[in-house]
Amino acid sequence: MQKGNIRVQTENIFPIIKKFLYSEHDIFLRELVSNAVDATQKLKTLSSIGEAKGELGELAITIKIDAEKKTLTISDKGIGMTGEEVDKYLNQVAFSGAEEFLDKYKGQNENNIIGHFGLGFYSSFMVSEKVEVVTKSFKEGATAVRWECDGSPEFTLEDAEKADRGTDIIMHLNEESMEFLEAHRVQTVLDKFCRFLPVPIMFEDKQINNPTPAWTKKPSELTTEDYQNFYKELYPYNEAPLFWIHLNVDYPFNLTGILYFPKIKQSYEIQKDKIQLYSNQVFVTDEVKDIVPEFLMLLQGVLDSPDIPLNVSRSYLQGDPNVRKINAHITKKVADKLEEIFKNDRPSFEAKWESLGLFVKYGMMTDDKFLEKANKFLILQDTESKFHTFEEYKIATETLQKNKDGKQVILYTTDPIQQDAFIQQAVARGYKVIKMETIIDNGFVSQMEMKWENVQFVRVDSDIVDNLIDKQEGGESVLSKDDEAKLKELFGVQIPELNVTVEVKGLSVDAPPVVATRPEFMRRMKDMASMQSGMGAFYGSMPDEVTLTVNGNHPIYKNILGEAVKERQEKLVHNLADLALLSQGLLKGNTLTNFINRSVDLLSAN
Repeated sequence: MQKGNIRVQTENIFPIIKKFLYSEHDIFLRELVSNAVDATQKLKTLSSIGEAKGELGELAITIKIDAEKKTLTISDKGIGMTGEEVDKYLNQVAFSGAEEFLDKYKGQNENNIIGHFGLGFYSSFMVSEKVEVVTKSFKEGATAVRWECDGSPEFTLEDAEKADRGTDIIMHLNEESMEFLEAHRVQTVLDKFCRFLPVPIMFEDKQINNPTPAWTKKPSELTTEDYQNFYKELYPYNEAPLFWIHLNVDYPFNLTGILYFPKIKQSYEIQKDKIQLYSNQVFVTDEVKDIVPEFLMLLQGVLDSPDIPLNVSRSYLQGDPNVRKINAHITKKVADKLEEIFKNDRPSFEAKWESLGLFVKYGMMTDDKFLEKANKFLILQDTESKFHTFEEYKIATETLQKNKDGKQVILYTTDPIQQDAFIQQAVARGYKVIKMETIIDNGFVSQMEMKWENVQFVRVDSDIVDNLIDKQEGGESVLSKDDEAKLKELFGVQIPELNVTVEVKGLSVDAPPVVATRPEFMRRMKDMASMQSGMGAFYGSMPDEVTLTVNGNHPIYKNILGEAVKERQEKLVHNLADLALLSQGLLKGNTLTNFINRSVDLLSAN
């Protein structure tokens, strides 16, 4: 038997490992199973070049719980180790970076650091009061050996009995880690870290992983059903995805993976952190913010890159040039895929737009390279359910929808039901009104006015129809100046919480008797304020600005002006104003109740 001290300059390396990694101590399973996979893969390589003789047999990794002995054992049938190799790898090499480790991390709270210093095996001491390693090398005539350590720098190394090639790591669990004697707890960790490892993993007498997931295969080997089944494997409770992108890059960086576009029915159903990052099929993280462009965080699926280490940190991801290249590549692949679908099957693309629109618009707002490509396949749906690309919309509205400054005016609605009266008037003029109903459309409109040249967005209810394209003086009304002044006075009632301006114009006799509009700029500011603090909160606290445009050509005013009872006259005018405010969603609470009661009174009087 050999006894000795692990070659490390300080004696407190084990307490520091436990302290720094305790918050994620289940990661020891990932580290140890990954080591077992490496040992197995090395044996396959050596066998393929003739350096490992004999039959390889079934190369599975087995994980066993012994509740009575309070042990958790991870066994592989890989290359194993000789006594000399155990001494080299466990007692020397693993701690070559111990000094740097201590200097860098002492006094800090950094997670997931073991992999940087070859300390993966020693993660076992986070959960163990004692660790045994029983191993037998694949080399002919090799003798099995047992290494044992209780978490101090002292170890023992002796010959042992072991029939088969490979390594058993036996962890005698400490009192704080008895949870790992529960099968469901171990299963949960294995499902998280090991479900796609490239070697069969056996636990509780069944294989728990898929060693050849779809992303490891060539696209030509996979059918539509294969991609959909893999999606179901990742997200068993989700609806089938819209489509997917298979990534396979080997230069200037290594990247494989499959990204799926999920169905998003409502804006509020969006969930991020659904992309899983792997390194050689070992799970790393599902926080991929710096690897995947922000606008594609709504995607789902898997990315695998051996160029990204297992123990990633935010600072590493933000600074690594490979990560930046991967980010740019993913953006390009997504843009190319969307353009391809749009060109080859536009009806299908249009049918998926309810979900796709969120990705595309968000990307155009945040990524100028994506914007360049997306200008070709962004589609705008009008209120008659017809889709137009930006260019198609410009051509269709070239004549009618250019203002005096030469800007293309894009009329839009955020609520086709509430704004229906305004839409009908605009469509009657030959204007095309597009739908902008999602949670990001307010920001999209503002961004595109800056990014696109000579374009102005105008919401269809921001002015009377005559003024939507250009400010007009308005036609003369049939009313006398005295009657116009009297109506302005009657409509100038104080409406709580609103800043009201009244004007009388000669609109079409078919137009409503009074139209309530909210200036585009102020309304946008208030809409944004509901989602912001700071200046947004300032705008949010300001009263709504409303213009009441009284249609002096409407026949109803002949009756109102001829009404002898002043109180009734005021009530009729107040109701017309409230009806206009109702169309803008500005009649709420007490003012709405008063409108209802007043309407009943007016009907009763008749």
